Amino acid sequence: MEAYMRFEPRTRGTLRADITASLVVFLVAVPLCVGVAVASGVPAELGLITGIVGGLVTGFLPGSSLQVSGPAAGLTVLVYEAVQAYGPEVLGVLVLLAGVLQLAMGALRLGRWFRAISVAVVQGMLAGIGLVLIAGQVYTLADEEAPGTGLGKLAGLPALAGTVIGSATAATAAAVGVGTIAVLVVWPRWKPVAKVLPAPLAAVALATAVTALLDLPVARVQVQGLLDAVRPPEAEDFAMLASFGMAATVVAFALVASAESLFSAAAVDRLHDGPRTQYDRELIAQGTGNAVCGVLGALPMTAVIVRSSANVAAGARTKLSRVLHGVWLLLFAAALPAALGVIPVAALAGVLMHAGWKLIPLRDLVPLWREHRAEAVVLGVTAAAIFIVNMFEGVLIGLLLAVVKSAWEISHVQIETDDAGHGRPLRVRVLGNATFLRLPKLLDQLEALPQDRRVELSLAGLRHVDHACGMALSAWEEEHNARAGAAAPSPSSQQPPEHPAGAGRAQG
Repeated sequence: MEAYMRFEPRTRGTLRADITASLVVFLVAVPLCVGVAVASGVPAELGLITGIVGGLVTGFLPGSSLQVSGPAAGLTVLVYEAVQAYGPEVLGVLVLLAGVLQLAMGALRLGRWFRAISVAVVQGMLAGIGLVLIAGQVYTLADEEAPGTGLGKLAGLPALAGTVIGSATAATAAAVGVGTIAVLVVWPRWKPVAKVLPAPLAAVALATAVTALLDLPVARVQVQGLLDAVRPPEAEDFAMLASFGMAATVVAFALVASAESLFSAAAVDRLHDGPRTQYDRELIAQGTGNAVCGVLGALPMTAVIVRSSANVAAGARTKLSRVLHGVWLLLFAAALPAALGVIPVAALAGVLMHAGWKLIPLRDLVPLWREHRAEAVVLGVTAAAIFIVNMFEGVLIGLLLAVVKSAWEISHVQIETDDAGHGRPLRVRVLGNATFLRLPKLLDQLEALPQDRRVELSLAGLRHVDHACGMALSAWEEEHNARAGAAAPSPSSQQPPEHPAGAGRAQG
């Protein structure tokens, strides 16, 4: 921003590029902000408020210079579940405290640690969100109420199909939604036009125009006004935080929003050659934005890869483009609030179904299965758990599975034996990393040794041995030698097996 304040001639090209990019991002953001809000079960204006804060507050702060923040499809499922469980009036408390938690994590310099999260878990999280979005919005596509659970949504599809076939109103709404998806798929192929008019806006605008011209009997977005939608949290709303569910939701908001923002930042950094993201500062910027959104009772925000990539592709040079996109959103919400009321809900459902489909990494699945099968399993289990159970527990299941997978992969052990001759103990060396995960297989290999021969067990070749494994191996040696009928205890059985120096320190 300092360069703009000086109004030097050499900045005119940069200023022009940023203004153009901000308009493109604004056109992309409008239908997505409204669509995410409607799918979250809150007034459409709250999505615009979050987008405005993402531009005017988070956009000014340091961190990532070109990524754009606002309401994201990735948080839709979590927000909807929270609104249904605790009511829309508590949303501000949840978002405010999630922002405070993000600020604390940024101040403690924990931003960089989000890069240590398994990519398979993150992809699985996004895929699971995509599946839930698609399964839920397919009901909205026909102006029908979606079941509350993932399995319920699947089980209800035959009845939904019957409703669409038997009801002219449902069939009309479904046609509007399917037409919106078709435009979203085809529009980007017309590159000269798509650069000027983004696909989401074009699809919603065409659906709105057709609905209005033909006076189709489909549900429209409910409008209540920008200021009327704002509901700051009240003192009694904080009392519900005593419940474990509320506290867990705050943590889930903070962690999911942070992970999505920082992974988005890493992706955006690969799209341009400008300044790299400062992860801790970006986390503080996101926390500040969410704290402001919480005070206004709006939706939580995160960095959004769709808007961010559009910003880069449109030629943005500095953070001014994302700030100006917030200005345009504010002007739109203040000057044309009635424009939201003519948008068919089915069209927004089509936009979100398309967004959900893009969250599923279909192109990566086959190569991932061929090269890293365990990673593909983590991805699939995480996505399925989110769809079947819920967002928070699904991510926890994915993280636990990733940890177990990593522990299994690094705990490679092998056994070497040295026969010193008849009547002398069999020398057995255990090499590698011995953990409880490999203990059953390791004991099976040891049990296969001759039962009538005493052994001398050495653990000096182990880089790591955990307590459970060390105790089990020591007990096995004593029991084996006792069964072998040793006349006297062997020297190795009179003391614990030899542990390598530093064996208690885990590797890498």
